Amino acid sequence: MPYERLPYEAKFCAPRNFASRVANMPRPLVFTNGCFDILHRGHVTYLARARAMGASLVVALNSDESVRRLGKGVDRPLNPLEDRIAVIAALESVDLVTWFEEETPLARIIESRPDVLTKGGDWAIDTIVGAIEVRAWGGSVHSIPFEVERSTTTLVERIRSTPARYG
Repeated sequence: MPYERLPYEAKFCAPRNFASRVANMPRPLVFTNGCFDILHRGHVTYLARARAMGASLVVALNSDESVRRLGKGVDRPLNPLEDRIAVIAALESVDLVTWFEEETPLARIIESRPDVLTKGGDWAIDTIVGAIEVRAWGGSVHSIPFEVERSTTTLVERIRSTPARYG
């Protein structure tokens, strides 16, 4: 028996369909991006704050190969792109999820022309990819301060350093 499509799956958007999908989204449109490998409280808090800055939130995920090129470790991402898309799309704060193969999400930013571009508080505004472009068309760029100090890299290190306890 085939499974019914789950409501959050309607938020999945292949890059080839991205421009047409975002053209019909409510504005102001907020754009953010990242790996979102192991979703944690810091991520969901950040995404809720980003969503509050507009009427729609688009999240662009690094493809698996793009994550590997970031130097986070040879075994990263731990969760493949299709799983990361599903988890991010299931969040109430997220309206659309796409991905990018390139080093940066600049192509998705230009295609969507967001009104608001956000990154986490560890990013200085002048280093956020797409900041120049978004400001040029009248948008704003924000580095959202961390409210909850969490890190996927720290979490992975903690898991790996904890001895296994069996039976």
